[in-house]
Amino acid sequence: MRVLLAVGVLAIVIAGFFVWRSQPSPEPLPPPASIAPVAPSPVLSGMTTTPTSATPARVTVHVTGKIRNPGVYLLPTGARVTDAVAAAGGVPRGASTGSLNLARRLIDGEQIVVGAATNPAAPGPSTPPDPATAVLDLNSATTDQLEQLPGVGEVLAARIAEFRDSRGGFTTVDQLREVSGIGPRKYEEIKSKVRV
Repeated sequence: MRVLLAVGVLAIVIAGFFVWRSQPSPEPLPPPASIAPVAPSPVLSGMTTTPTSATPARVTVHVTGKIRNPGVYLLPTGARVTDAVAAAGGVPRGASTGSLNLARRLIDGEQIVVGAATNPAAPGPSTPPDPATAVLDLNSATTDQLEQLPGVGEVLAARIAEFRDSRGGFTTVDQLREVSGIGPRKYEEIKSKVRV
């Protein structure tokens, strides 16, 4: 009888021990993992979330001349002249884009005249203009043409072209002051010989 009683007590102690061990005990949480910020989705349930998720920037251009569908077109910022020509239906058979630089970035508010007659007396695109009389368009001049400006060499012409390409073109002649290497004196020499 004592043996059975001892076995019973031992069984109760062991059962109590296991019940006590099965109780949940608090454990420290692991440190939070670093999470990279995620850009917000532009549209959540049909609603815009932030000002940066607004409609992408666009440029408005007027395409005219020898083109299938002349008119005013809204194109994404960074679009090229070739994109504007394509948006206007392209050139009709037998027409030419003339002296247009199809790779040039579009500028908001500009007019693109397709197939405009070129002046036969004017120098061709490969011939640099006469520096004494030429007024260069900052948005279409080549680096060779820019080098013909007073005090502008190969390096400065490349900087002007790089500035133009990085900003989608010049909107005013005054922006030349922002080009590295063009100080007040050089700007005064150049400004009357360029336009936008």
